[in-house]
Amino acid sequence: MSCCTETKSSGYQQQATVMTQSGQISKNFIRFQWRVQGMDCPSCASKIENAVKTLEGVISVRVAFATERLIVLADKQTNVKIAVIQAVKKAGFTLAGTAKNQADTKQEGMPQGVFARFGNLLAFTMMVLMAVIASKVTPAYSSFLFTLATLWGMIPIARKASGLIRAGSPFAIETLMVIAATGALVLGETAEAAMVLLLFMVGEHLEAFAAGRARQGVQKLMALTPDTALKINADGSQNEVLAESLLPGDVIEVWPGQRLAVDASLSGRTASFDESALTGESVPVEHEQGSRVLAGALLVDKVSRFIVLSKPGENAVDRIIRLIEEAEQSKAPIERFIDRFSRWYTPAMIILAALIAVVPPLLMGQSWNAWVYKALALLLISCPCALVISTPAAVTSALAAASRRGALVKGGAALEQLGRVTHMAFDKTGTLTEGKPIVTGVYAFSGDEAFVITRAAAVETGSTHPLAGAIIDFANERQVVIPTASHRETMTGLGVKGDVMGQSVVVGTPRHLMEAVKTVSGAEAILTGFEQEGCSIAVITVDGELTGLIALKDTLRKGGKQSIDQLNAMGIKSIMLSGDNPLAVAAIAGELDMDYRAGLMPEEKSSAIMSLTRQGSVVAMVGDGINDAPALKLADVGIAMGEGSDVALETADCALTHNRLEELPGLISLSKATLFTIRQNVTFAIGLKALFLVTSLLGYTGLWVAILADTGATAIVTANALRLLRHKG
Repeated sequence: MSCCTETKSSGYQQQATVMTQSGQISKNFIRFQWRVQGMDCPSCASKIENAVKTLEGVISVRVAFATERLIVLADKQTNVKIAVIQAVKKAGFTLAGTAKNQADTKQEGMPQGVFARFGNLLAFTMMVLMAVIASKVTPAYSSFLFTLATLWGMIPIARKASGLIRAGSPFAIETLMVIAATGALVLGETAEAAMVLLLFMVGEHLEAFAAGRARQGVQKLMALTPDTALKINADGSQNEVLAESLLPGDVIEVWPGQRLAVDASLSGRTASFDESALTGESVPVEHEQGSRVLAGALLVDKVSRFIVLSKPGENAVDRIIRLIEEAEQSKAPIERFIDRFSRWYTPAMIILAALIAVVPPLLMGQSWNAWVYKALALLLISCPCALVISTPAAVTSALAAASRRGALVKGGAALEQLGRVTHMAFDKTGTLTEGKPIVTGVYAFSGDEAFVITRAAAVETGSTHPLAGAIIDFANERQVVIPTASHRETMTGLGVKGDVMGQSVVVGTPRHLMEAVKTVSGAEAILTGFEQEGCSIAVITVDGELTGLIALKDTLRKGGKQSIDQLNAMGIKSIMLSGDNPLAVAAIAGELDMDYRAGLMPEEKSSAIMSLTRQGSVVAMVGDGINDAPALKLADVGIAMGEGSDVALETADCALTHNRLEELPGLISLSKATLFTIRQNVTFAIGLKALFLVTSLLGYTGLWVAILADTGATAIVTANALRLLRHKG
């Protein structure tokens, strides 16, 4: 594997029809992936994207700051690999190889070891120190030594600034530093020029350290899954293979103390797993045969075999990382505003600095040296680094903290909205309840109980609805033969129908089939009795005649009551939206002490969400099924249960990966803390710059303080954002 990953087994090399930037049609494209070194803040990611996106053959480029990955989609017919490496290098960054591939890393000019990272800073520090000593011993030579040190230290900064200008980033801090240092030399402030560069270099390393801390949560996730696995071949032999080469259906063996590299089902009877890295639960969880175990889980007790379930690159940890990367593309409204603000702010400040440098001397006869010096200080103070990083640093830290707790948030916009939620709507089955109902009663009006069960199970076969699964399980427990149904059709929100042994069978809700229920004496009373017990009812008709009723009951999800109580305490009103019958819904709503609306079709759930939003409420919707997708999309924030349908997960803004409702109050609390941190950071960044802008123009502070104001503010707002990694909720 080279420093650039072309992972064929994981689907990174793809073939399709796409439009290249030159407007030509290409049927072959390839996906490259590198790890980027040297990114201190999210603005670095945009610099790299600007440098790469104009290269010939590049179809799309994305830099994920949280995971330090550069992902390039390129035309397979062009050799863009070397061009990308060179473009990134010119922009002042490096593409890092893997530990397995030091040869490739060295060949492509990538720095190795501590000296490569800090050598330039150490050398420059020594040169400045020598100049300082000379100023005390032989003052005549100190100016020359400071100038020499400044020129030497400015070379790599000027080279990076030049590369960024060519790549479309003309107003980077590197450009401002070169202008300020050059101006200081021209004014004869050689010592100050050297010290400003030294403070800038130290600040860059501090920012890099802070950025690394901000990414720690995501990097720990990335390290959860091993690179290799022990595969069991068809002939019983074993061999160690790359995890990315495993396909669904493969059999692997895991030893105690090892983590699962993929999502897999347990082949043996039982096994215990430490899932604390994924769920935060310190107590090992016991899984039974056939149960799904997520990648990253640590096997505790005994050697076990598993059947691979996830495709390459699509295990639980991969999905979390991908969602975090995608979340960076969905910025919070305040972050989008700051991005727009910074685009005109820096050029405007450069123009203002130029006016300050020339207007007073030309029109008022003031000293050129004094006003040019003030203009240079203004340039350094005007750098928007602290302001630009104030929001993404907080958002990245919050996303990492949320993911460690089993909650995925798809971007800053959703994170910001969560902190403003006033109403939280819940689906019932699979969300507030376990979604694993059991049959508690069967009443036959014609034929016997077995007749009712077999007809219902026949048309429900193949359905993913929890109630359908419960009916089929009950039929299997009774060991009845389930006939084959033809012409099966799902009626969304109503039930299913099909032909069984020449008869038309419908399994539906009481609301849908109430006319049939009313035709049989006593049937309505029996139905009401089941519903008063909190049961969901499936009504079965054969050729339009009522045949039987099946009562099913679900259990409340663990932690549900506690979560609703905590939300109520936070001033967030909870409401249950369910398609189930009013009596069953009322029974569960009463246990949870929340409002409810029952008997809702999918479109009626959406209408209920719209009604709340029209009243000025900020609404979050929590659901798990396909029927919940429209409501999830309409809500201000859609939250999907992690084991819900793919449609619900794709539609939602957030996902509870481990189906723990207990994470909801903590997620709201984290969002509020993030908004507060962002406000703190923005206020501090703007306030500090405004203060030193005034003092610099009045002549009280100079270049040293200006660069300290910039790098210091950046380090402080980043450190403040890092506190969110430890947020408890």
